[in-house]
Amino acid sequence: MGNDQNPEEPLSNKNPTETPFQNLNPDCILDAIESQGFYVNGRITALNSYENRVYLIGIEDGPDLVAKFYRPNRWTSAQIKEEHLFIQDLVQEEVPIVPVIVDENREDDEGDPISLFQHTEFHFALFPMRSGHPLELDNYNHLETIGRVLGQIHSVGTRFPFQHRNSLSADIMGWQSRDWILSTDHLPSDLKPAYETTSGFVLEKISQHLESNNFRKLRLHGDFHPGNILFRDQNPLIVDLDDCVSGPAIQDIWMLLSGDEQQQQHQLKIALEGYSTFMDFDPSELRLIEALRSLRIIHYAAWISKRWNDPAFPKSFPWFTSNRFWSDHILQLKEQLAALDSAPLKMPEF
Repeated sequence: MGNDQNPEEPLSNKNPTETPFQNLNPDCILDAIESQGFYVNGRITALNSYENRVYLIGIEDGPDLVAKFYRPNRWTSAQIKEEHLFIQDLVQEEVPIVPVIVDENREDDEGDPISLFQHTEFHFALFPMRSGHPLELDNYNHLETIGRVLGQIHSVGTRFPFQHRNSLSADIMGWQSRDWILSTDHLPSDLKPAYETTSGFVLEKISQHLESNNFRKLRLHGDFHPGNILFRDQNPLIVDLDDCVSGPAIQDIWMLLSGDEQQQQHQLKIALEGYSTFMDFDPSELRLIEALRSLRIIHYAAWISKRWNDPAFPKSFPWFTSNRFWSDHILQLKEQLAALDSAPLKMPEF
């Protein structure tokens, strides 16, 4: 996409031994934006993002832009292109999602307008600035609206599969994450046996749940938590498809549920009332909720560990290497082990 990068190799910086964003200084950021024909006014505001680096950029003769600099060595150009094409598909269907800015005057090798740009060793994308407040799960009007929007997203997601994005699996998010944790010194040595045993039992059950359900795979948002769903003037706006993935619909739905079983049952009913406007939901996928929740817990710990060479992570997660964190983490996995054997939520009646 505008460079010689092999689409099957992760986009990388020139020296992988460097911290990933070491050379992404203000001059580099502004030069990158101006390389795409925008005139910046010098104002840069860092936005909340750990995985990538995201900035609000002041533009001299137009509205502000958001620049997203992708973490090196994570996605391939083909995977990022699929993220952008999914966004464009959703925009065409009038799904309220922040669009990616494309260069209509340039095309890639497949004849598509370019939306992934490169400056020095960094790959980046540009988006119009949008703002709002995160979804409040106890606001049931918002929840039904978001269920309806999610139904739209999944309806578009069924049209054809991803070819390059990851598929949600116990292997990638679970077993590989566990292997990573066990290979590092972040896990205190005296807690290693308990973690190894408990996480192994949990992952065996997760694997059984995912393999025993012949669920339909579709293109998903993948990280549909309230922070990625904004509201302004009662209107929703979806952001950040960085973790879009192939998988079952319930992966995007279960993150809208919180509280005790009764609360989750009520939230599920409201969300699915909106969802069913555009999509039918397979009730058998309700059995996957605790498996997917457990998978996220295991993956989250490994994610922090893998990013520890990024200075932002030790600063933001100083408790990560403490005995207290890992003791609590193992306890949480034990609780999930019991939850995996519990009865799933019931399919609501409409």
